[in-house]
Amino acid sequence: MPEQANVGGRMVIGVLGGSGLYDIEGLEKVREVTLETPFGAPSDAYVVGELEGRTLAFLPRHGRGHRISPSEVNYRANIHGFKQLGAQWLISISAVGSMREAIKPGDVVIVDQLFDRTKSRPSTFFGDGIVGHIEFADPVCADLSEVLHAAAVEEGATVHRGGTYVCIEGPQFSTRAESRIYRSWGVDVIGMTNIPEAKLAREASLCYGTVAMPTDYDCWHESEEDVTLDAIIAQLRRNVALARRIVRNAALRIPEARGCRCKDAVKHAVITSPEAVSPEARSRLSLILGEE
Repeated sequence: MPEQANVGGRMVIGVLGGSGLYDIEGLEKVREVTLETPFGAPSDAYVVGELEGRTLAFLPRHGRGHRISPSEVNYRANIHGFKQLGAQWLISISAVGSMREAIKPGDVVIVDQLFDRTKSRPSTFFGDGIVGHIEFADPVCADLSEVLHAAAVEEGATVHRGGTYVCIEGPQFSTRAESRIYRSWGVDVIGMTNIPEAKLAREASLCYGTVAMPTDYDCWHESEEDVTLDAIIAQLRRNVALARRIVRNAALRIPEARGCRCKDAVKHAVITSPEAVSPEARSRLSLILGEE
């Protein structure tokens, strides 16, 4: 049975994103926490710090130095690690491509829907002897999204409230045909990481919200140059300072108690008969099921 790490503070807020995000004003007692999970090792050590009585735990999803591709990220270990740290809220800072003229590089989109186009990623904690189904019609937490929206507006960002994020497998960018088809489907931004993060966060009863930060127009835009890595990296660097401010502002707005349905997401999810669940499966999922 995995042990929960004692990281202190009155509440724990998880943050997934680049390795520079934890360098935010007012963050104190910064330290690293290395964890093992029943699903393997997370992408890196968690950087944990205190902010006005709240504990923030940061994890670079691609590892420090960006050494793990979107398809290679151990999403289950990452989310389980946040659960071990006692997180209840999980903020995803995500670089994306814009699929709409009105959503410009440098803007912020508070995503409220996800479309899964991934192909080869483990996307559930269940299986191997235990079956569970969760509701996922609304894949992000509305309460957390409202906090993130308010924080982004206060920090001076151009913010789009709501939007659909199509998650592709990568690591290649889209073909022009794919990009045009995704636009015809009504998606707003495109990325490579929010699935299965959001699915696993829901199974772990975490409130998950995304701050999507466009770095480019995807290759659909005929009057813009096709997406290049150099252009993306340049915009990523410009986004970092804004992302830090949004995280800090949001962390101080998040309520102590959760009133949403995310906290009870797994409560009635398991349909396997209790007597049919092996001790190994029960041990592996003890933290997810709240049986620790």
